Amino acid sequence: MRPFDYVRADGTAAATEAAQGGATFIAGGTNLLDLMKLEVMAPLRLVDISRLDLGGVEDMAEGGLRIGAMVTNADLAADAHVRRDYPLLARALLAGATGQLRNKATTGGNLLQRTRCYYFYDTSQPCNKRDPGSGCGAIGGFNRIHAILGASEQCIATHPSDMAVALLALDAEVETEAPDGARRRRPLADLHRLPGDEPERDSFLEDGELITSVILPPPSTGRQDYRKVGDRASYAFALVSLASVVEMSEGRIARAALAFGGLAHKPWRDREVEEVLVGEAPSESLFDRAADRLLRDARGWGGNDFKIPLARRVLKATLRTATGTEVRA
Repeated sequence: MRPFDYVRADGTAAATEAAQGGATFIAGGTNLLDLMKLEVMAPLRLVDISRLDLGGVEDMAEGGLRIGAMVTNADLAADAHVRRDYPLLARALLAGATGQLRNKATTGGNLLQRTRCYYFYDTSQPCNKRDPGSGCGAIGGFNRIHAILGASEQCIATHPSDMAVALLALDAEVETEAPDGARRRRPLADLHRLPGDEPERDSFLEDGELITSVILPPPSTGRQDYRKVGDRASYAFALVSLASVVEMSEGRIARAALAFGGLAHKPWRDREVEEVLVGEAPSESLFDRAADRLLRDARGWGGNDFKIPLARRVLKATLRTATGTEVRA
């Protein structure tokens, strides 16, 4: 681990000011410390925000919840409001990591965790995300867990968060504070970015910008579910996951929100897939059309080709459960 300065922030303004110019926030540290030990990341300064007043899960006047960025994954999964009104989120949180990690990992940190690509973690291998311009070892290498959607020739890594996928399906928003004091509220869908020609950038946050809370809208009346397929039943990153909110009315799909994990560089939601479903009576042919729309631009890289038919099966199985339909042609 390389030497670094350490600053314990006493407020959000001090934190954002100190976090500029090669610095990194540290809260639970469950991802960051591993990366520092491997020298994958070597921040010049750590800005400790663990003692800032960014905890708590609060009801909002207009309905919904405000979740502080420092709320741990364990506390969020166990929160009575979350379990009652947003069970999808609780299930996703419990599907990721061990109990010990959930006790330390924070809401804000979970959203900003780095990819688990083998080549990103191995400093002897080329990785454009870790070392821009060095190449992507996963292209032509061992790429079983890698992206089939939204990738580029620069990077085919995937985002590892289960929680972020659930929040995307729930139409969550993220509140942030910038070093100039500006406070922003943006859809979670606008937080993460695709690799393009700058795979080293994971999000659209500015230098020193701090996530302060996550906002959930009033709960939907639809059925919520989280389905995850991995190499193990527990403590494994998703090969394909799907967070879904589906509402039925008079035998037709009135609303569908579908967010996928394990498929792309960020949690993936394609609104056109949802448009295929809304207003239609559920059927196998309809589900196939939705899958065709989702996978129209999918590309495997050899070792992960199986993800394309797997994503189709996960989507169809989820829609059958959500709509209460049996398999039929």
